[in-house]
Amino acid sequence: MGHGFRPWVQCIGAAWLIGTFIVATGGQAFAQKKKKPAPPKIRLPESVRSAPSHLMDVEPADRSRRTDLEYAASELDHMVEKELADKGIDPNPIASDEVFLRRVYLDVAGRIPTLKETSAFLESSDPDKRVELIDELLSSPDWVSHSYNFWADTLRLVERPQPNIIAEPYLAYIKDSIRTNKSYDKWVYEMLTAEGKVWENPAVGYQLRDDGMPLPYVDNTVRVFLGTQIGCAQCHDHPFDNWTQYQFYELAAFTTGTRTRIRKGDPGFEKTNPANKLISDARQRYDKGRVPGAFQRMLRANTYRVSEVNAEMRLPHDYAYDNAKPKSIVKPAVLWGEIPSKSKNATRRHQFAAWLTSPDNEQFRHTVVNRFWKRFLGVGFVEPVDDFIEDSPRSCEDAMEFLGDQLVRSGFDLKDLTRIILYSRTYQREATDYSLTSGEQYFFPGPVIRRMSAEQVWDSMLTLAVRNPMPFQRPTVGEIKNAVDVDFASLTFEDAKSQSEAFQKSYFLPTYKRGLNKHSYQGNVLCRASELPSPQNADHFLRQFGQGDRETIDGSDVEATVPQILAMFNGPITHVMLEPGSAIVDEVLTIEQARDRVEAIFMSVLSRRPSPRDRIAAARELSKTANDAVGYGNIVWALLNTREFLFIQ
Repeated sequence: MGHGFRPWVQCIGAAWLIGTFIVATGGQAFAQKKKKPAPPKIRLPESVRSAPSHLMDVEPADRSRRTDLEYAASELDHMVEKELADKGIDPNPIASDEVFLRRVYLDVAGRIPTLKETSAFLESSDPDKRVELIDELLSSPDWVSHSYNFWADTLRLVERPQPNIIAEPYLAYIKDSIRTNKSYDKWVYEMLTAEGKVWENPAVGYQLRDDGMPLPYVDNTVRVFLGTQIGCAQCHDHPFDNWTQYQFYELAAFTTGTRTRIRKGDPGFEKTNPANKLISDARQRYDKGRVPGAFQRMLRANTYRVSEVNAEMRLPHDYAYDNAKPKSIVKPAVLWGEIPSKSKNATRRHQFAAWLTSPDNEQFRHTVVNRFWKRFLGVGFVEPVDDFIEDSPRSCEDAMEFLGDQLVRSGFDLKDLTRIILYSRTYQREATDYSLTSGEQYFFPGPVIRRMSAEQVWDSMLTLAVRNPMPFQRPTVGEIKNAVDVDFASLTFEDAKSQSEAFQKSYFLPTYKRGLNKHSYQGNVLCRASELPSPQNADHFLRQFGQGDRETIDGSDVEATVPQILAMFNGPITHVMLEPGSAIVDEVLTIEQARDRVEAIFMSVLSRRPSPRDRIAAARELSKTANDAVGYGNIVWALLNTREFLFIQ
């Protein structure tokens, strides 16, 4: 992937159509400077045009550990380079500052750098500027936002897993765990053992994501946190691995006592479910018996409460193997190793969580190391990342085990794991054009060239278009609790009616989504992907570029499609770039010299200075338009449609 400006070759579509379209639309914003007509109408919402006053506080990187982490990164490099030497492969050269800058912003912040950020880094002569930038980005709200997107895809985060489950507190919990850099083992343990309502103990949202599906819950948990797919063993012995159906039920026996609804004996629950009783009463009080949706949703949401009871797991009625009879009781047992001694007298859910998250459980640490390695290098040590089997090929296995040991030594600090990877020469080398579909094992002479994720494309477009890409943030746990929580023991119809009306005006999902329109442009809410309702509608830019439907684990896609071409070519989000009042328009219009304007455009869109060849191409384009400002618009539009913009080098 070269640096040369070749929009007329690499552009998605024909150059003449791009130029013609800009003349008719966005290029007019640049034309304002030369023609000096009446001030243009600003159509961008005010909320995105001013810099944010305050964003979330983020746990800063512990700089006292930098030397140790740099040493660990060097050790990591030695292991990777030794394997490369054994295979007769030369490592790639270290990437230029321009390539590194753009890569690390996309990988850590989830967006391209701004013109100001690009200029500051490229002009700096500090020999430690790469390490300084890594630590700075890991301490930023951008890291939280982008990491949330990563985990949202893996954990299948949605606001409403079912119509009556209000999951926003769980989503806020995930983001807060990232923001505070909660230890990974503690974070997972909390999700596997939490009890209560979701706004009382938000980690219960993990259990509620698979509510009503106790066996898929076990399969999904093992797949996400242990990188192993045992789902086939639900119905029969695994055809490609060692897991048996009996082993699956032994593991499921740990969580079979989980309950997700309020039960008789709970406050307000005597003979009848209190939510059903109040809704039935409401049919007699509301006109024509039409009970508002917000009234029903609020009350039913309060019936979801996770708890644990003593219960036995039984084999299915059609169990066909000769080691047990159908419907016989199965005692809990782990897949490998043993339950930590300190948890052997705990409840079964706690035993399961203690085993899964134990420092002695190598598969637990190797799985998250493998996921993070793929996140930053583009390919895992083991592929697929959620299908470790005994004979899976392992690239640089020593490096994977080393990172796993470092993770345990740090107390499961995911930020330190990230720093080791990013500090390494391996990460900072030039990228290789490699595809998993080639069937060849990859040994990491550098990262691989990747297309941006849907969220990275969206957030990068916002970086060019607006000054405040986060005009709002997801509701907090406290906000949801105040709007929804009721005490069935004392709740009257009038109290429920009053509270549901307040809920209807605030966090009732249809109302909440409509309220976001004040931040929209041509129907698109201009806010970072992490804050938008998920998943988006199928015709939204994010979904067109591969955002998953959040029904399957790691369900996102980076394959090219025709709708993506149309979205980049003629979609509302690309129009924002050239609207009067957009960030890039305002920045370019403050520059007087044509040469400097071209440089600012390249630095803004591609995070690099234009080459001599680029300048010739840009000058040629400017010479073809009657108005130079329209030519600038053409250049911006063309750069947005290059492979260089859409791919991470």
